[in-house]
Amino acid sequence: MAFDFVDDFWNVELPGLGITVGTLVIAIIVTFITYVVLMRVAIMTTRRRMAKSGVPPLVVGLFARVLRILFMIVVLLVFMAMIGYDIGAFVLALSAIIGLVLAFGMSDSMNNFFSGVWIAMLRPFDKDDVVEVAGKTGKVWAVGIMATELRTPDNKVVIIPNRSVWGEAVVNYTRLPIRRVDVNVGIAYGASVSASLETAMKLMKDHELVLDDPEPSVFMTELADSSVNLQLRPWAKTEDYWAVSMDVRRGILEALPKAGVEIPFPQLDVHMVPTEGA
Repeated sequence: MAFDFVDDFWNVELPGLGITVGTLVIAIIVTFITYVVLMRVAIMTTRRRMAKSGVPPLVVGLFARVLRILFMIVVLLVFMAMIGYDIGAFVLALSAIIGLVLAFGMSDSMNNFFSGVWIAMLRPFDKDDVVEVAGKTGKVWAVGIMATELRTPDNKVVIIPNRSVWGEAVVNYTRLPIRRVDVNVGIAYGASVSASLETAMKLMKDHELVLDDPEPSVFMTELADSSVNLQLRPWAKTEDYWAVSMDVRRGILEALPKAGVEIPFPQLDVHMVPTEGA
């Protein structure tokens, strides 16, 4: 009796669709399996093979996003075909809609898309590079179909349209293996410049993270209003940049007074000229 009820329900025709409940259930199950299982397997396999072949992570991520969208469209078409819709008519209608959208303002989106393709192919930066672009600085998290994501040092997400990234100058702070650290310090006009230069060079050469090649250097850069300005220029591995910057700043602040060199405060001399009858 129960079997007859299930069989009858399975063969009930749905009004407006022209298909039975069984056909709809089978279509949903097949679509679900195709979408969840096959799509994930296809994308994971594609990612793995592209990574093994040496394709940059940004290219892999962009291709995976495009593949996911195409896969969703195919799955939708398969589902509609299984429930009896005319796919040809649907594709024609979809093409017309896409044409209208492109005609009424998709130029920016297309620019973003193709800019993302150029970014992923020409690689002005890679994933996890620290860059400055469009006035924003952060670590590259992903290049999407329309936008590039950066993570700032304070863990904010910055989303920049790809056309802005491609159309702006990009400063890549971590592309090269070594960087120069610039540390500015001022000494009093009456202080010994030679002693200051000697102290600065000793400080940099004694630091274990400062590279010997290129050799560190120090220059007198400016005769300012209240000080003679020096610039210390040690070289360090890119990953050691901030450690060296902090250590050299702190070290020169402590070393110069010990060497008898005064670090002056900004000062201004005001001369009062008395007028007649004052």
